[in-house]
Amino acid sequence: MVRKLFTPKEANRSLPLVRSIVTDILDRARELRGQQDPPRSEGEETAREEIQQDILGMMEELENLGASFKDWDFDVGLVDFPSRIDGEDVLLCWRSDEDRVAWFHTPDGGFASRQPIPAQLLPEDEN
Repeated sequence: MVRKLFTPKEANRSLPLVRSIVTDILDRARELRGQQDPPRSEGEETAREEIQQDILGMMEELENLGASFKDWDFDVGLVDFPSRIDGEDVLLCWRSDEDRVAWFHTPDGGFASRQPIPAQLLPEDEN
């Protein structure tokens, strides 16, 4: 399977949909955290499983777009977009509290090693 590589412009263009999906994931995760642990009834267990399936389905929706949900604590919503900068495979990195995709990191580096996307790769109206 060939994976989609995003330019910064393409990643930013996808943000309205990505933002909506991430918001839904975080909302459902808050719902899940608000439930009793352990579930006290079969109904509560069924509801928990439905929420988990909803979250997995939304994460799959992001994968189908070519992006990946990376916030396993379900706190802020991190999304990576595969890309290439200067011939090197990288991940464009976006947090749900950011206005646009403006950072990247190496596949092994993770969020802590984020660097700004070079200005010449961002559309003029995004600099």
